[in-house]
Amino acid sequence: MKNIILLLSLSTLLISFQSCKKKITDSDGVQSTSQESAAPMEGTAFEVNTEMSKVLWNGSKPTGIHTGSVDLSEGQLYMKDGSLTAGSFVIDMNTIACLDLQGEQKESIEAHLKGLNEGEEDDFFNVTKFPTAKFEITKVTNLVSDADASNLVYGNLTLKGVTHSIGFKAKIQEVNGKVLVNIPEFKIDRTRWGIKFMSKSVLGDIKEKFINDDIGIAIKLTTIAS
Repeated sequence: MKNIILLLSLSTLLISFQSCKKKITDSDGVQSTSQESAAPMEGTAFEVNTEMSKVLWNGSKPTGIHTGSVDLSEGQLYMKDGSLTAGSFVIDMNTIACLDLQGEQKESIEAHLKGLNEGEEDDFFNVTKFPTAKFEITKVTNLVSDADASNLVYGNLTLKGVTHSIGFKAKIQEVNGKVLVNIPEFKIDRTRWGIKFMSKSVLGDIKEKFINDDIGIAIKLTTIAS
């Protein structure tokens, strides 16, 4: 009898915990997984020059690859003693562009990626519901003996209301009063952010119609001269 009472108590506690967890997720509209605390904003603040900065992307499927870009709407980087300490930037998802197509094909894929077609809103990014994405730095470490990068940068990427920690290499320089950040291509698994359209890992065997889960991303950041 004592064991039965104990099991019932544990079940009630688990149900209560799951209920509270769901309420927290629903109330703030952001689902956080393995999210870290933002790095303290130490040093001098530099405003990102959004006209000179860009996020480049690529996505692929068995029949080919598409390449494109998306603009930043704002951002700040913090430097102390020549090193990046913290920062964040906001991505304007309404500016998603496909660079390898022209005309109607270009317009068609951009509308699909933005979720502008009825019934296809959540296939990809649904910019009406989620007009921005955000990256916030949590940690920066130094790299040695790497010609392409000076640092490893870690941070929280929020995309479609879902937040996950990611990391990538970056070459960071402070030149003539500007901070220049070159981030060579790295990959993210789109399904972690709930983007599951034509994913083989989600739908199973869909022959050659699948779209690869990995999205390639490269970023160039330039700040306004201090």
